[in-house]
Amino acid sequence: MEIVLENTLPTAKPKWLKVKLPIGKKYTELRGLVDKYSLNTICASGSCPNMGECWGEGTATFMILGNTCTRSCGFCGVKTGRPETVDWDEPEKVARSIKIMNIKHAVITSVDRDDLKDGGSIIWIETVKAIRRMNPNITLETLIPDFQGIERNIDRIVEANPEVVSHNVETVRRLTREVRIQAKYDRSLAVLRYLKEKGIKRTKSGIMLGLGEQEAEVFQTMRDLREANVDIVTIGQYLQPSKKHLPVKEFITPDQFAVYEKFGLELGFRHVESGPLVRSSYKAQKHIL
Repeated sequence: MEIVLENTLPTAKPKWLKVKLPIGKKYTELRGLVDKYSLNTICASGSCPNMGECWGEGTATFMILGNTCTRSCGFCGVKTGRPETVDWDEPEKVARSIKIMNIKHAVITSVDRDDLKDGGSIIWIETVKAIRRMNPNITLETLIPDFQGIERNIDRIVEANPEVVSHNVETVRRLTREVRIQAKYDRSLAVLRYLKEKGIKRTKSGIMLGLGEQEAEVFQTMRDLREANVDIVTIGQYLQPSKKHLPVKEFITPDQFAVYEKFGLELGFRHVESGPLVRSSYKAQKHIL
């Protein structure tokens, strides 16, 4: 029996975090298109473990507003600093990429752009419009930042009316200041609640585990999300992007993820995706149902 000393950080990933190489005709076809046309998907650039599965089902995730974030969250591998100027051709570029890839369901996300008065919300709505204009049969999820809680910016997302609007709380209340730094737990809940009040049909949020949270805290976070009328929750294992980022405190077992899934369904979430390899966009195409 292995003895783990208190406060000792895990060093090796457990077997349940090992990922099979993506395969399949649809994946191979999309991989070729991405390479040929230099298309920018989070799936590929972020080396998502579910890329093969999602692409095989005609789903992909795209990031807009550049690749430099104005926030410096302790968990995130996206570069922090002064972002580049807004590319007003980006909506058309993303829409064209989706058309080339023949995507059925797209997830759009972005960096935080606290440097912009509109928080980037104008590019957001123009991107949704361009995608729908060029891909009339597509369904969409927008995984949005908190826009600093400014309602006029959130209202632009409401106006675009995607099938699902997602905003991640990422972690439990106690760890928010350490993990998300410039974000606020209650502000994220307020954004999710506001979206629902304004008529968004499906709202969604995500939680990472393994940062030092306790089971009771995860349960409370799930309760808080349901009280904000969130419909869908994703729960996955945090993995450290680099040595500069927050360390993994614990690898959560599949059995424990199953406990959270059961609890979430009992709370009344429409969908609960809970597992070690689950990411925000996992099985996203099913969340419109």
